[in-house]
Amino acid sequence: MCLETYDNVKWRHAKQMGMDHAVIMGPVNEKLPIWDFQTLAQLANRYKDAGYTPTALEGLVPMDNIRLATEARDAELANLIKVIRNMGALGIPVFCYSWMAIVNWYRSSTTTRLRGGALTTSYDHAQMSKAPGTDKLAVTEEKLWETFSYFLEKVLPVAEEAGVKLALHPDDPPLSPVMGVSRIFGTVEAFDRAMAMAPSPNNGITFCQANFGLMAGPQKIPELIHHYRDRIHFVHFRDVRGTAENFYETFHDDGHTDMFASMLAYREIGFDGPIRPDHAPAMEGDPNTNPGYEALGRLFAVGYMKGLIEGADALLAARARQ
Repeated sequence: MCLETYDNVKWRHAKQMGMDHAVIMGPVNEKLPIWDFQTLAQLANRYKDAGYTPTALEGLVPMDNIRLATEARDAELANLIKVIRNMGALGIPVFCYSWMAIVNWYRSSTTTRLRGGALTTSYDHAQMSKAPGTDKLAVTEEKLWETFSYFLEKVLPVAEEAGVKLALHPDDPPLSPVMGVSRIFGTVEAFDRAMAMAPSPNNGITFCQANFGLMAGPQKIPELIHHYRDRIHFVHFRDVRGTAENFYETFHDDGHTDMFASMLAYREIGFDGPIRPDHAPAMEGDPNTNPGYEALGRLFAVGYMKGLIEGADALLAARARQ
């Protein structure tokens, strides 16, 4: 379960649902920087003291200067390397990151209506392409490939030494450009290239199902799970309807992906890393102040996922008895 870095109702919900592991996700709200060992140690212990084992760190480390190769790149890279080493020392095994420069995951609406008036996020590429001034943010795909190669060269050996797995998240939405900024990780071919650039088992993927489904088609998800079987270090279990250019997030039981076949594929490959619900709709009673990450929609998602796991395990056990 991804839990913000401060104790709130979601921490209690997760424990009541039987969750024992947590993804550390921002904001930090600390005076000391995340690359300071004391800060990360106290943060990890905050989860441990509440009964959770931290299994991944996500979205807390500034990286745009590395992605864009600015004058501040080396200083930012040095801080990132400190984070990776500190994660290893503290036993946090997965670092989730993306290569989306300037504009991170993006939605054009956070109030799209679903069944019963639930609120969800959606994306309209035609509308976003009209935004004025985006030409001033131009970043080339060639530059991003160069900086990604540099990142792997400098950071991967540290991750291997520290025992930390790097888990690259797809571009969201998987399009290029978005708001005038090029992107490079919006195709299966790009991920194949990234994995081939460094065959180390520590160079891996955050398998965000909805994005891979928008890249290759939702029917391809089980096949892709098997394709990347040794490189999937983290899973974002979510679903959408539509295309990369125009889609909306759905309840976990109402998207265009066969979610049972997906969960079965993870069990078939023996995946035992962190898997979390992502971008769940806000239900009645949720404030929708943090779209996609409110409590009730994710309560529904976790219950649904636990049922899928139980069903997949029962099927595999039946197969084994045959």
